Amino acid sequence: MKKIFSLLFLSGFTLVAFGQDFNKNLADARTAYAAGNLSNSRFAMEQMLHTLDAAIGKDILKLLPAKMDALAANVKTDNTTGTGTNSGLGLYVQRSYGTGAKTATVDIINNSPLITSLNTLLALPFIGRSGDGNQKVVKVQGYKAVLSKTENSETKKLDYDLQIPMQNTLVTFKMTEAQEADVLRLANTIPLEKIATMAQ
Repeated sequence: MKKIFSLLFLSGFTLVAFGQDFNKNLADARTAYAAGNLSNSRFAMEQMLHTLDAAIGKDILKLLPAKMDALAANVKTDNTTGTGTNSGLGLYVQRSYGTGAKTATVDIINNSPLITSLNTLLALPFIGRSGDGNQKVVKVQGYKAVLSKTENSETKKLDYDLQIPMQNTLVTFKMTEAQEADVLRLANTIPLEKIATMAQ
């Protein structure tokens, strides 16, 4: 535990960009630890991780495309939330594109509980396409992914949901009123390798 605090303390000098919250939580964690209050020390450390996740999320948003074809990014609604360790999740990033019926959304979740089940599904040798043809395995930038389509009951147009598990990070790309080829083409504009590295 002392080694962790030493590392975090030294890191605190180089992480000034993460703001006063990080430094305050670092000081609170050290004070609580020195006083033997491990519960409060742990809570302060969780808050530090939350701040780090939010900062990493902002850097990931800078990597995402400003447009997906004609769909402009809704940067005012960007979401970069470090979900904290209590929920078992870490980083959560979301960006949406477009404002009408045709939209796209990119969600990035670190330590998602879906990753294990998706990886299990993708590892099965006979999985390639569901019986009804609404789900299949595809490759995006070398990563195996699950592509699902649903028909919108009102417009009768197709909506797509692409789930790409990468190590401990899940990237989900959703498009409404789309064609499969467009979904896969636009998914290839998302810098998956850089995101996977930053989100670890």
